[in-house]
Amino acid sequence: DDEDRNQIFVEPEGWDTVEVYVNGFSTSLPENVQYDALRKIPGFENAKMFRPGYAIEYDFFQPTQLQPSLETKLISGLFFAGQINGTTGYEEAASQGLMAGINAHLLTQNKEALVLKRDEAYIGVLIDDLINKGTDEPYRMFTSRAEYRILLRQDNADIRLTEKSYLLGLADQERYNRVLEKIEKAKEVTALLLKTSIAPEEVNAFLESVNSAPITQKLKLDKIVSRPHIGISALMENIPMVKELLESYDPEFIEQAEIAIKYEGYIQREQEQADKLVRLDEVKLTEKLDYASMPSLSYEAKDKLIKMKPKTLGQASRISGVSPADISVLMVYIGR
Repeated sequence: DDEDRNQIFVEPEGWDTVEVYVNGFSTSLPENVQYDALRKIPGFENAKMFRPGYAIEYDFFQPTQLQPSLETKLISGLFFAGQINGTTGYEEAASQGLMAGINAHLLTQNKEALVLKRDEAYIGVLIDDLINKGTDEPYRMFTSRAEYRILLRQDNADIRLTEKSYLLGLADQERYNRVLEKIEKAKEVTALLLKTSIAPEEVNAFLESVNSAPITQKLKLDKIVSRPHIGISALMENIPMVKELLESYDPEFIEQAEIAIKYEGYIQREQEQADKLVRLDEVKLTEKLDYASMPSLSYEAKDKLIKMKPKTLGQASRISGVSPADISVLMVYIGR
């Protein structure tokens, strides 16, 4: 490593304790080595160590041996979740446990497995990565691993997933109704902003106060909301007409409408990309496909496809080593 410095965060463990967590000094070295190293940090010359750091080593099974439901390909009814699949972290384990539990239940009911897509949930990205790419180091779910981050927001998690939860019997009627109301009311707020005009004399004083260009003629409110640094709540506080228009709506519904307006172009573009992937995922690949006898496939693609046995064209496209050209070849074969 060519770094000559390392950032360390000293995090208090509570209001009433002298204990601090030394973040960035993570180590699994012997206790005496840790202690000596700790006291070499400037300012820590007289530090006391309550508990040494530690590391856990564990074996794992390469997760490419799993179906998208987390059921093992070899043994029907056996599901794997958590560190056994090569992941690290509590959230990673919990999310897999949830999915494996749901799918084990669905299997006993002879129902189709629940598989979350990459544009529906971070769980979908995590499982898709593991089963298609495998892992050679402990896997953590970073946001950067998801290509549809604009769709996978915390403000719309309920909109993305509550219906699935309701159909499984996890979310109750009241919770589902609340989400349906949020979707409906956010649309109402968006529609109001798209059709209501505001005059220069009503808004210019506010626009100038936040260093935003004044308007010279009547404009629809969505054009004002789509400007950077201008939020609906600030408009409601400063412009009586906007307050009157929206004050009966829950702030959560207003926020949803605001995001839809501000990021419309980005959201739409990402949704189109996600829909393309969904179309590939709808093309099923049968176990009978003889990849070895397809001369136009690359050797690596043949090898990976025979080994991985993907269920859909989309899944095949996400296996490392299978190129877009290989996917085109598969499409031609399936088309026949």
